[in-house]
Amino acid sequence: MTLTELRYIAMLARERHFGRAAEKCHVSQPTLSVALKKVEQRYGVILFERSAAEVRPTPVGERVAAQAERVLEESGKLREITEQGRDPLNGPLRVGVIYTIAPYLLPRLIPSLHRRAPRMPLYLQENFTANLALELRRGELDVIVVAAPFDEPGIVSRAVYDEPFRVVLPPEHPLAVQSTVDREQIAAEQLLLLGQGNCFRDQVVQACPQLTRGVAERGDAAGDGSALEGGSLETVRHMVASGAGMSVAPASAAEAWLRDETLLVVRPFTEPAPSRRVVLAWRSSFPRPPAIDALHAAIVASPPPGVQVMASPPGVFDSARL
Repeated sequence: MTLTELRYIAMLARERHFGRAAEKCHVSQPTLSVALKKVEQRYGVILFERSAAEVRPTPVGERVAAQAERVLEESGKLREITEQGRDPLNGPLRVGVIYTIAPYLLPRLIPSLHRRAPRMPLYLQENFTANLALELRRGELDVIVVAAPFDEPGIVSRAVYDEPFRVVLPPEHPLAVQSTVDREQIAAEQLLLLGQGNCFRDQVVQACPQLTRGVAERGDAAGDGSALEGGSLETVRHMVASGAGMSVAPASAAEAWLRDETLLVVRPFTEPAPSRRVVLAWRSSFPRPPAIDALHAAIVASPPPGVQVMASPPGVFDSARL
């Protein structure tokens, strides 16, 4: 099979729709359909069940699609090796960042990295951790910025910074007069959280179980009657500013909000404060380690506000599961 045919098979297995698969392969739907039919005829097997409602791989189709993914990843490495072999800082770096980090990291990272690697533009994607991890394993991303713990086969990670959580309140809230806020003090407050599936929500639940006990136990939006949900940190920010309740936010977001928001008060937690560790993660086989070093150095040199950087030397990884 040709690489083009393997790409068609892998994409159709992912999308389970001829139109979407063809669009992502940048070909017409008839072109993709005819090519796959020729593959099936050539090898005497049916790779996909076709119906008016859906397309799904057969058992042998699933095995072929999985192998196609591996072959395409390896062929991509050959291209990367030849393109960046002469200069690992010359050429795009495909970077994924989770939603609760990207808006507060990227404005500082881009100019910092450009000074170190002006010929290495970033192709950026914001997404949830699970989706970024999948694209990293597939070779569609080179490196991702996520919160620990992040433990995946064949992936190495390197800590960049620790980020404490902050309490975000409307100015008239009784707790706003305090210099710090204890976790127990807000256990019964109207708490605004991110929606289900967002990793920062899970981090808050794990770090502050007494704040969200009802949400953690029941797994619903209302929890014990003291929690509401927002679709993003920015939505939560505006809900707090409107007086709808209080929230917990990463320091980078909270510090950024204070620069242009007069309807918020930000307070640190009483020590020991809950926090998260932010890491870079990439495939152990990635052929451009200096690009990772440059990315790490750029973040350490210009970190988001409120974080504590971890300037480990190049080549020293926090975890490896090979």
